[in-house]
Amino acid sequence: MKQLDTTDHYTFQLSDKVTRQKVTFKNRFGITLTGDLYIPKNSGTASLAAIAISGPYGAVKEQSSGLYANQLAQRGFITLAFDPSYTGESGGEPRNISSPDINTEDFSAAVDFLGLQKNIDRNKIGIIGICGFGGYALNAAAPDKRIKAVATATMYDISRGTANGYYDKKTLEERTKEYIQIGEQRWKDAEKGTTAYGATGLANAPENAPQFVKEYAAYYRTNRGFHPRSLNSNASWSLTNAVTNMNAPILHYIKEISPRPVLIIAGEKAHSRYFSETAYEAAAEPKELVVIPNAVHTDLYDQVDKIPFDKLETFFKENLK
Repeated sequence: MKQLDTTDHYTFQLSDKVTRQKVTFKNRFGITLTGDLYIPKNSGTASLAAIAISGPYGAVKEQSSGLYANQLAQRGFITLAFDPSYTGESGGEPRNISSPDINTEDFSAAVDFLGLQKNIDRNKIGIIGICGFGGYALNAAAPDKRIKAVATATMYDISRGTANGYYDKKTLEERTKEYIQIGEQRWKDAEKGTTAYGATGLANAPENAPQFVKEYAAYYRTNRGFHPRSLNSNASWSLTNAVTNMNAPILHYIKEISPRPVLIIAGEKAHSRYFSETAYEAAAEPKELVVIPNAVHTDLYDQVDKIPFDKLETFFKENLK
């Protein structure tokens, strides 16, 4: 792979109908988040509806979330694609860690920011979560009643997947062993005063890796989706990262998103499809599950012919009014 030589690189072309500007805002933990605000050109003085977008898990705003923001800004929304805490250009130390609490909060902080903008109607704010941030978006929407509509694309429930493994096949013995290993690693990190990280996993995916891992590599490790700040492209999560997601299940209150609407989009052939289906089953009306024929998980990262932007446009225009 020819490595890109600039961190200003975006994996998609900015629309000539849209302007993009870098913005920063703080979450309630005091972490400064960095995002890109996409504004339709010639939008006049009217206050517009807005959508905050983040994900996939381990990605940055120059990748999939920015592509979604760019597409939806062309359709009349002000959109904000942002880097979650501890990743990309956002703050937080140490780097490359996640938290179900903090990453859920990141969405509400984005709503804080959008609701203060003079060209945005704070009563017309929605959110989109992609991949693992689909789960966090649903988790944020349940208690944050300012979020008037929520959509997910190719979602993961990171807490469930980390605690239980794929298709919930991880045993108590296996989970206990992981907790012991993480505890031992915490002592090592504490003794050294530094955070340890694993190998760049997708860079070393073996030929016999599962098909979905090859699909991840085909996005993150090629010019299709590579970005030097994306830990999925160029780094890894910390060795102790899993513990809080394993121990803090999300989506317990998903029914409380109702009566605000939920749109869940999944690929027919995505290995992650079951996360979307069970989230849909758990949610209360109004809700809709859209399954994209023949699409795998990563198709909904950037394949504009498969991502149902017409559906997203209709969903948000009907529900942010």
